[in-house]
Amino acid sequence: MGRLIKVTSGNTVLVPLIAILLGLLTGAVVMLIGGYNPIVAYAALLERVFGNIYDFGETIRQITPLILTGLSVAFAFRTGLFNIGAEGQFILGMTGATLIGDQVSLPAYIHLPLAIIVGALLGGFWGAIAGWLKAKRGVNEVISTIMLNWIALYLGNYIVKAFLLEPGMQDSRIIKSTAILSVDWLTNLFDGARVHWGILIALLAAYAFYLILWKTKQGFELRAVGLNPYAAEYAGMNVGRNIMKAMFIGGVFAGLAGAFEILGVFHYQSIASAFPGYGLDGIAVSLLGMNSPLGVVLAACLFGVLTYGSAGMSFAADVPPELIRVVIGAIIFFIAAQAIVRLIIAPFYAKRNKAQGGS
Repeated sequence: MGRLIKVTSGNTVLVPLIAILLGLLTGAVVMLIGGYNPIVAYAALLERVFGNIYDFGETIRQITPLILTGLSVAFAFRTGLFNIGAEGQFILGMTGATLIGDQVSLPAYIHLPLAIIVGALLGGFWGAIAGWLKAKRGVNEVISTIMLNWIALYLGNYIVKAFLLEPGMQDSRIIKSTAILSVDWLTNLFDGARVHWGILIALLAAYAFYLILWKTKQGFELRAVGLNPYAAEYAGMNVGRNIMKAMFIGGVFAGLAGAFEILGVFHYQSIASAFPGYGLDGIAVSLLGMNSPLGVVLAACLFGVLTYGSAGMSFAADVPPELIRVVIGAIIFFIAAQAIVRLIIAPFYAKRNKAQGGS
C-alpha cells in the first residue's frame, strides 16, 4: 500500500497516459469482436486527420471549442464546484454572438469584439445563476446546471424563432460580414478548412486560467474556498461571492466556445432539438486533463483527433464511427477508476525502486 501511495503522489502524469492506452486497447478489442481490423482502423483515423492540410485544419477547428469547454469545467472543479452546465453556457454564447452579429451594424473592429464579448458574458451570466443559487440558497450546482442546460436550449430556440429566423428555414439569418471571425487567407492556407482565430484565443484562455488561479490574490481565494469553505470564511473570505465568481468565469470560457462556433464556423444558429455536445465533451476533456490548463489543451487535442478522425475509420475500414465513443468512454472510465490504473503502474515502480535501492 505504501508503494502504491508513492506511485500516485509522484507520477500522476502517467495516469492519463495509461488510461488513454487502455482506452485504445479496449476499442481494439471491441473491433476484433466485431470482425474489424483495429490496426487498419486506427491507421485510417490518423490518415483522416493528418493526411492533408484541409482535414488537419478541420481537426484544429474541432479542437477549439473542446479546449474552452474543458477549461470551463476544470476551472469550476479547481474551485470545488462541478460545472455540468457548460452545454447551456455554450448555447447562450452562441445565441449572444448570433444576436449581435445579426442585429447590430458597426465597423468590423467594433462589431466582432462586441459579438465575442456578449457571447462570453452571456455564458458567464448563465454560470453565475447556478453560482448564486448555491451561494444564496444552497442549491447543489450539479442539479441546477443540468436544469439550466435545458432552459438554455429552449431559450436559444425561442430567441432564434422570435427574432432571428430566416423565413421558411429552421436557421437564423447569416450574421453580418463585419462579425465573422475567420479570414480568407487563413482559410485558404488550410485549403478551405474552417479554421479561425478562436484557436489562438482558446490557448490564451488556457494561459489566463493559469494566471488567474495561481498568480493572483483572487485565484488564491477561489482555490481556498474550494479546498475548505469554512476555513476560508474564518479567514475573512466571502465564500458566496467567490462561488459566483468561479461559476461566472467558468461560464465565460464556455460562452466563448459557443460564440466562436457562430462567428468562426457556421455564421448562423439553427433551431436545435438536442445539445451540440461540446459542453458535455468538455467534462471528459477536463477529467482527462486532470483539471490543469495544459492538460485540458492536450486532452482536447486528443478528443478532437479521435472525433474528427472517426469518419476516416468509417470510410477506409468500414468501422462504425460511433465506435470511437467506446474508446472515449473507456478512457473516461479508466480516468475515473484511477485505482485500476495505479495498480497496473505500481509493480513497475516497485521493481524500479527495488533496483535503485539495491544499487
